[in-house]
Order: sequence, then structure tokens, then C-alpha cells
Amino acid sequence: MPSEFSGKHVTVAGLGVSGVPAAKVLHGLGAHVTVVNDGDDERARTQAAELESLGVAVRLGDGDTLPEGTELIVTAPGWKPTKPLFTAAGQAGVPVWGDVELAWRLRGLDGRKPAPWLAVTGTNGKTTTVQMLASILKAAGLRTAAVGNIGVSLLDVVTGEEEYDVLAVELSSYQLHWAPSLRAHSAAVLNLAPDHLDWHGSMEAYAADKGRIYEGNRVACVYNVADRATEELVRAADVEEGCRAVGFTLGTPGPSQLGVVEGLLVDRAFVEDRHKNAQELAEVSDVNPPAPHNIANALAAAGLARAFGVPAAAVRDGLRAFTPDAHRIAHVADVDGVAYVDDSKATNTHATEASLAAYESIVWIAGGLAKGATFDELVTGAAKRLRGAVLIGADRALIREALARHAPEVPVVDLDRTDTGAMLQAVQEARGLARPGDTVLLAPACASMDMFTNYNQRGDAFAQAVRELGA
Repeated sequence: MPSEFSGKHVTVAGLGVSGVPAAKVLHGLGAHVTVVNDGDDERARTQAAELESLGVAVRLGDGDTLPEGTELIVTAPGWKPTKPLFTAAGQAGVPVWGDVELAWRLRGLDGRKPAPWLAVTGTNGKTTTVQMLASILKAAGLRTAAVGNIGVSLLDVVTGEEEYDVLAVELSSYQLHWAPSLRAHSAAVLNLAPDHLDWHGSMEAYAADKGRIYEGNRVACVYNVADRATEELVRAADVEEGCRAVGFTLGTPGPSQLGVVEGLLVDRAFVEDRHKNAQELAEVSDVNPPAPHNIANALAAAGLARAFGVPAAAVRDGLRAFTPDAHRIAHVADVDGVAYVDDSKATNTHATEASLAAYESIVWIAGGLAKGATFDELVTGAAKRLRGAVLIGADRALIREALARHAPEVPVVDLDRTDTGAMLQAVQEARGLARPGDTVLLAPACASMDMFTNYNQRGDAFAQAVRELGA
């Protein structure tokens, strides 16, 4: 039992998917644990009863007051830094960790050699890239898992019985904010666009938290050549001696970069004499789907894998074996010569920009909860590709106005309904606008909760509506 936690008074901020495991682990390590939680609903009471049966103290309905004697706070990642609990902790000199920080410090708890972390963050593409990376690592014969913000608890993994050679770790900006001592083997920032600014307070603070992923990297900091902000984060990072900056690009790669040449993914970073030589890794057609932003994801995953010493053949085999999650630029069906594609996961303008760039002629289904987003830049960039647009959801007027300003020639169908049945009508309207060779693309650029439980349900509704077209 590590002396660091035995007898220590630890407050766990928040129940749920991170708080309950953290409380259990800390209690098992001999800490005196108190859990505080804002909510006092039925789910919270059920979780509290489970923890109290183990001897953990729980306070429901008050997540703002610092319990007396607290020596450490372990917080759920989504709790804002401005919360009074953390203000009080700062005044009292009490450190605040997230569950990722706790997991990092508990590596090797049982004497086993800790598995290195290959870490990924970015505004969009994190989950796909981490899954691609895990597939490549498995193809190389390594024991690995895709963990972290992807929905698999790092705490459960590092304290579990299974041993790993390396972990593919997805990290959100929230998690990175609360992980001050994290030091990855290698890490990638895929892209940066305004997101979660209400939580971080500014774009600068958001970028700085993303950039924490590079701190202390040992082998490679992988960045996006097309997104200069990611390279700037590498320049600002304090890394170990010998750690390299490795770029990925959809163009021809320079030395210390991975890129694309004549339909091939190639490596000019992890080869001998990279100024003269390149290594073929895979064909563009090995990437599923081979949309530009997904090829970028594959290059980032390949960069991290190559930093870990994975051979080129495993990159190819891993990409071929990878199957993307549902609702991520997923081809649903072809009906009357028109392709129907579900990218319901495109819940912000940055993700939707990448989705729209993947097709030449599009009938765009968009709308939902805008979360403060503006759409002028998105529409300006996509205007030449738009055959038409069908708008749904509470904030569809914002997209309609942007289309009127920047693509007035594009026909727009504005569906004045927010019930779930609107999706069937949206697909029918899109069919009327589309011509053979077009793509009807659900890429909403908005959150889904005005009409659906989540983006999964929204994508399922789209797919069901498409199936009814072809019935």
C-alpha cells in the first residue's frame, strides 16, 4: 500500500463514471475518502449507498464546500476550475488532480513495469485516431488497449490485473487540465478549433490545456503541419532531451514528417537518412473511410506507432483491420445513384468542415443546438460543394442566415419542427434536392439534445429514414 495515500484525507469531487472508481481505489489504498456531489437525484443516492457501504463518506447536494481536513482533491474532469470548491482548495494550498492524474501516479502499483502511454488529443478525431493506433499496435503483436476519454477508465486499467506493453490513450482538454504530472512516451495534438470555451474561459487557455499533452514527452511530439497552432504547442513544450517534433501532412512530407505521395502513406521521420529516404506504410485505400480528415487521423496514429518502434507492415495491417465507430462519416446506402452518409458525430463546425470537404456535391442536413457557434466561415468554405441544404433543430436559423449571406444560390429547406420525426422528413426533402452522383450528408455542426438523446440516436434516425427510402 503506497504511503502516499494511506491515512490521507482525500475529497473526491463528483460521482459518476470517474468519481465512483476513484473513491473505491483511494479507499482501498487506505485513504480517508469523502465524496462531494452537486446532485442529489436517485442515481446519485444509489451510488452514494454503494460507497457508504464500503466506509466512504458521501455528501450529496453540496459540491462547493471544501470538507475540513482535506489534503487532496480528485475531481471529475468536467468540473470547472472556477468552482468554489477549487477556489477554496487553492486558498488552503490543497492540490487538485483529475482521475487521469491519479491513474498516472498509480502506474506500477503492484510492482509491474508501467506500460508507456501514447497519448492523443485535439478538437476532433481523437477517438478514431486512438482506435486506429490501438489496431496498429495489436497488428504489431503488442498487448494494448484504447483507453481514457474513449470510455474506458484509465484507473480501471492501471489497477487491473491485465498487463499491457503500451496504452493508446485519448485525453480531453478537461482531463489534461487536471493532470499536471502526466508524461507520455509520445503524444499528438490533431487539430485546434474553438470548443469548450465556456469551461476554459478563452481559446488561449483551451490551447494551453491541450498543449499539456506534450510536456515531458520522451520520443516524439506529433503535430499537424496544416494547423500551425499545434506546432506552436510543440515549440512551447518542455520535453525530454532528444524528443523530436514529427509532423503529419496530407501533402508530400518533408524530413521528420509523415505524408501522402501518389496514393501512399509514407514515413520520412522514422527512417535512416530521412533527408533522402522514405518508407511506404500503407495505401490511402487502406484507410476506412479514405476521407481527407480520416487520412490525417491515420497519419497521426502511424506517427505515434512508429515512434514506439512499430514496423511499417503493422501500420498497413492495423489500418486495414480498423473499423470506425458508428456515426462517423459512415456510408449508409446508395439510393437512386445518391450516397447517404451519416456523420452525426460532427457536432461542431470544425468536424463538419472536415466532413464537407470529403465530398464534391452535397445535400447537407444540418442543425441542432449551436452551443454558441457561428457558421459563416463554415458555409463560405463549403458553398461551392453544396447542391442544397435541409435544416433541422432549435438553432437552424443561424445556419440559414449564414447560407443566405454566403451561398444565396443554394436552395434551402427549413423544417419548422423539432420532434424526432423531423429526420424522416429531412431525408425525404434531401432526396428531392439530390441528383445522381451527389451525397446526402448528415453533418449537423450542432449538438443533438434539442431533438435526440445524443448524436447516436440522431444518426440512427437518419439511417432508418434512409432505409425507408430504399424499401
